[in-house]
Amino acid sequence: MGSRLVPSLLIALLVVLHGQLWLGRGSLPNVAKLRTELSEQNQRNSQAMLANHQLEAEVRDLKEGLEMVEEQARMELGMVKTNEIYVQISR
Repeated sequence: MGSRLVPSLLIALLVVLHGQLWLGRGSLPNVAKLRTELSEQNQRNSQAMLANHQLEAEVRDLKEGLEMVEEQARMELGMVKTNEIYVQISR
């Protein structure tokens, strides 16, 4: 009986470990699924970063664009903001 106990115990342990490899929390199919999800999430993150960079560029262009519009309005149309005094010097 003692001579069969150790091999039986080792075989049972091997079966349990093999079951964990295929069916457990860190199983190969589960790891493959998580890798696929990670890849998809990384792709979504990249797309979101691109969208953020485009929005940042648009905001920057709008801010600079408004400054350019204001500067041209001041030069060409004589635009004056409230609480400003406009002095025109003629030659």
